[in-house]
Formats: sequence, structure tokens, C-alpha cells
Amino acid sequence: MPDYERRFGDWNSASNSYKISVVRTGLIVSIFSMGAAFGGITLGKLGDLYGRKIGILITVIVYLIGCIIQISSQYSWIQYFIGRIVTGLGVGSTLVLCPLLISETAPRAIRGTLVCLFQVADTFGIFIGYIVCYGTYHNYMGDSRSWRIPIGLGFAWSLLILVGLIFTPESPRYLVKKGEIEAAKRSLAKSRRISANSEIVLMDLNILINSVENERLAGKASWRYYFTGKPKIFQRMMIGCLIESLQVLSGNTYFFYYGTSNFKSVGLTDSYMTSIILGLDNFVSTFVAFYIIDHLGRRMTLMLGSAGMIICLIVYSTVGVVSLYPKEYGVDANKYAGDIMILFCCLYIFSFASTWGPTSYVIVSEMYGLRIREQAIAMATAWNWIWGFLISFFTPIITNRIHFAYGYVYVGTELTALIYVYFFLPETKGMRLEDVDKMYEAYVPGLAYKSP
Repeated sequence: MPDYERRFGDWNSASNSYKISVVRTGLIVSIFSMGAAFGGITLGKLGDLYGRKIGILITVIVYLIGCIIQISSQYSWIQYFIGRIVTGLGVGSTLVLCPLLISETAPRAIRGTLVCLFQVADTFGIFIGYIVCYGTYHNYMGDSRSWRIPIGLGFAWSLLILVGLIFTPESPRYLVKKGEIEAAKRSLAKSRRISANSEIVLMDLNILINSVENERLAGKASWRYYFTGKPKIFQRMMIGCLIESLQVLSGNTYFFYYGTSNFKSVGLTDSYMTSIILGLDNFVSTFVAFYIIDHLGRRMTLMLGSAGMIICLIVYSTVGVVSLYPKEYGVDANKYAGDIMILFCCLYIFSFASTWGPTSYVIVSEMYGLRIREQAIAMATAWNWIWGFLISFFTPIITNRIHFAYGYVYVGTELTALIYVYFFLPETKGMRLEDVDKMYEAYVPGLAYKSP
């Protein structure tokens, strides 16, 4: 966007225009992920202190402050940079608290589906953001509305969250922990749409009370507990961190980054239109997860996704390396090869968005006991953001050197993910969150494929 470059870039006499350096671009883009990682670990604790709903409310306010800092930036890229950090703080903590609240209020039969709904909302927001960027770029290219309006769109999403919080019950687990038993009973009844005095509500409430009492007797978790706690707390922490890491190491950033090149090879040079096409694929594909995650289970969903992504990565990268530019990279693209790459790009996004995209959040949100749930989710999610920071910063540098061969790196990470899920990730489909501890008492690392 010319106005954005004029305000936050430097004059380049060679091109006779304002340009933002690769390093500065990498910092502005990637620092959001570092802010999110820090926000998840720090602001994520608000859910334990004040309740999940109040915690989300506070993080939304932090996010809006970050938006205001960015929108009000005039010519200082440092101010815009700080705004990115602050919005990252808000988003990172929201990605801890929202799946946590959903998993703790949802009936277990549809818990996976409802956590997936969070990811659907996320991909829908990304898709709408692409459309808005396309509109503002083509209608307000010469002034600041081209980039300020897309940032201001964050106010609309925040308003939706605030309205939704009015109708959302507080986590019954949090309420029991605070001794508000009647409120917990009402929360259970509301989320299940049955009477507060029904046998189902009373049974679930008693299980919650016993679970919270056991956690209270065990005392507050120290840092040592994360390494020596039972049942198998350290192994569970490692599983959560690795699942979140493998999600972002799946290669989705590679496709969104290089997708533009493929569409250019077949005549579509508008990168904003390319983003809309890929964003629509990402959004629509996420709906598939609604069905498979609670029918096939968490393990099978991830393994099928990894297998599909490996095939797409191999075909996409091989065609890109061998056939897209027969003479010289970037010159005289082979349109037929470009068509094949676009097809497998879209198939890859389908494989990712319908499996690893939402399922990683489901798994992490239901893996831990109440004593450490919020902190453990925050730490696992932080690894996702840290890897996101590294990939966002280094991908342009690496791809400038090895181009489409970069895809083979992700073939390796996806193969690792497939093997890891098969041997080390136990199935939690349909389980009460309070029963997960019992399941891990019998868990043997390396034998997860024998889990029911």
C-alpha cells in the first residue's frame, strides 16, 4: 500500500519511491507473534483470577488499545510496531481463554465441535479481512484509509465478542473452584439446556466438586510440579507444546506466502485477490472439522491431515522446482505447471484447515486437569506463537535462496507429526475433562496407538 510505505518506509533513490526494508517488514509482521506468546502466558492468568469471562473482556480491551496505537500512527514505524505488540498480547491471551471457556462449558459429546467453531470464527475473520484489504487497496490506494480501515475492523470483531459474553455462561469449573456451587449448577444447566435439578446436572456437578476438592488438597502447583507431577504431567506438557509446535510447522505459512507466485504464473497478478481465494478455501474447509473431529476422533483427524499435507507438499514443491520456471526462476512460467500447483495449494489448505488447524486447540484445551489447565494451555500456545515468529521472520529470507525447495522442509516436519501422533498422542474423544487424569495414569509413552 503506497501510503503505508510512504509513512513507515524509507526513500529508495534507485526505485524513486518509498520502500520498507525486508528486515523491518519481517519485524513488523513477526513481532505480533512474540506479543501473543507473552500475552498468553501472562494475561492468560486473568481467567484464574477473575473468571474466564472477565479475563476475555480484559484481553479484548488490551487488543483494542493496540489497534488504537496502530491506527493513530502517523510517520513512526516504532509506534506502529508497539501497537502490533499490544494487539499480540490481547490475541495471545484470547487464544488461551476462549478455547478454555468453550471446553469447560460444552457438553462432552460436542466439545470438539464447539472448540472447532472458535477456529471457524477465526478463519472467517481472516477471510473478511482479506476482502476489506482488497476493497480499501483498490478504492483508497493513495491515503491512509487503505490500511487504517482494515485495522479498525478489529473493533467490529471485539464488539461481537463483548455481545457474545452477555449470553455465555461462566465456566462451571471456575465457579466450583470459587465455591459458587449454585452458580455452577445454573451454568451446567444453561449449557446443556436442561433443568438445574436434573440428574445429569447434579451428577456432573458432583464430579466437578470432587475434582476441585482433590486439586485443592493437592495444593497450588509449583514449577516443580510441571516436571514431577502426576499423572505424567511433564509428558502431557511436552505433548501439548509439541502438538502446538507441529501445527504451525505444518507449512501453512509457506503456502500462504508462496500462493501469490503460483497465481501470478497463470495470469492473476492481484495479490489481494489471491489472498481472498486462499482465505475462502481456508474458511470453508474448517467446517469439515465439525464432523470428523467428534466422529473419527482427535488422533485419526490429525493423521489423515498429515498424510494429505505430505502428498500435497511433495507434488507442489516438486512441480515448483522442476517445471514452473523451465529456464530461469521468475521468467516465462509454465501455465500448466502453475495450474497443478494451484490445485495442490488449495488441497493442502483443505487438509490443514479441516484437521490440524482446529484440532490442535481441541486437544490442548482438554488435556490438563483444573489445577494447571490455564497455565499449561498458555505455555503450549506460546510455542505456537514462538514458531510463528521465527517462520514469519525467516521465510522470506530462506525462500529467496531455495525457492520452492523450501516445501521439502515441511514434508519432513509433517512426517514427524504423523509418526508422533501415532505413537505418543492418546485419544480424548468423548471423555469428561475430569477423567483425563485417569486415562493418563495408564498412558505409556510410545504406545498411544493402543489407546481406545
